[in-house]
Amino acid sequence: MASVLVVDDAKFMRVTLARILQKGHHEVVGEAENGKDAVELYRRLRPDLVIMDITMPVMNGIEAVRAIKELDPGAKIIICSALGQQRMVVEAVEAGAADFIVKPFEEQRVLEAVARLL
Repeated sequence: MASVLVVDDAKFMRVTLARILQKGHHEVVGEAENGKDAVELYRRLRPDLVIMDITMPVMNGIEAVRAIKELDPGAKIIICSALGQQRMVVEAVEAGAADFIVKPFEEQRVLEAVARLL
């Protein structure tokens, strides 16, 4: 079981991810709707894993990945993207994301990505 921080500007996506993670016996310890809040929550909560959207207001997912990796080089981050965002996914991986999942989420793919990182 892992502690997970879920970051997405869409409440529906955060709820969907939280449900999938809970089915996989993981604990959602925090939620954020932008990268800036994600960095602050990461600093406070130190979760085992972060699942984060790329496109968000205030601070996007790529900038947040960089900031979290600066705080904790060992941070495990999975980035979420919509189809057609391949260039941004590559940029996120270069910034330190360990994996990516494509929206809309497939429950099995999410749980496999989480298991691989843990």
